[in-house]
Amino acid sequence: MNCLLHGMEGDDEGVVHLGNALGDAGKSLKSADIILANPPFGTSKGGEASNTRDDLTYKTSNKQLAFLQHIYRNLKPGGRAAVVLPDNVLFEAGVGTDVRRDLLDKCNLHTILRLPTGIFYAQGVKTNVLFFTKGSANDKHQQENCTENVWVYDLRTNMPNFGKRTPFGDQHLKPFESVYGDDANGLSQRSEGEYSFNAEKVEVAEAEENQGIDERLAHSRWRCFSRDWIRDTKGDSLDISWLKDKDSVDAANLPEPDVLAREAKVELEAALSELDGLLASLGGNA
Repeated sequence: MNCLLHGMEGDDEGVVHLGNALGDAGKSLKSADIILANPPFGTSKGGEASNTRDDLTYKTSNKQLAFLQHIYRNLKPGGRAAVVLPDNVLFEAGVGTDVRRDLLDKCNLHTILRLPTGIFYAQGVKTNVLFFTKGSANDKHQQENCTENVWVYDLRTNMPNFGKRTPFGDQHLKPFESVYGDDANGLSQRSEGEYSFNAEKVEVAEAEENQGIDERLAHSRWRCFSRDWIRDTKGDSLDISWLKDKDSVDAANLPEPDVLAREAKVELEAALSELDGLLASLGGNA
């Protein structure tokens, strides 16, 4: 409908084609210069369909991993993509690791935007946008070691849970757009620590403090991580975060377990006493 309203009727078949990209229809799709995608989440139906794509390198029932393969395979050399994906794609082991390594090899995954919760799908589902181009920054036909650095923007930590009552608007994306730069392929000059949203409320995770993180970047939402660091430190997981939620519980500062247990026991005994009183009162009325 949106295409038709904007006069984008396309060729004889139209610009909108009905079909399953993870089925046989996906095999015949022509390579694209630009792919913008928000693939369906979950494994139902799509898991079965993904198994029919015998041309996918890594067989999986995870619909998002199958779609991600389909997308970067269907880009022309030098083509670019922006894809919305849930967190599990960033850290899932096994086939997930294989797909991420293949993506980092064949494409320049230059940017990851960690989105706040409540924007896509069910409340609490955490999503990201992956920005990548086919080939490396210097050679669009390169097929190995194409990613050198991945820039991560954390728009999630200490942000509201967006929804109907708290809509996510253009003003929330402007800081990210500013540091992303004008080059659509992510090749604009970039600097870490240029923007820090609610910096005074954000703490650095303890693991980062132990690594002696540059104080200038401690509260920045905009960081750069090398391909070697992702391989050696994260085991090729792309679930990269360094800021600490101000509402999170610090386990290091909790009381001893026996103290917690005694406090819980006292609270439960008090609740049981109140219930006994309520039952006695109800019995008396009867």
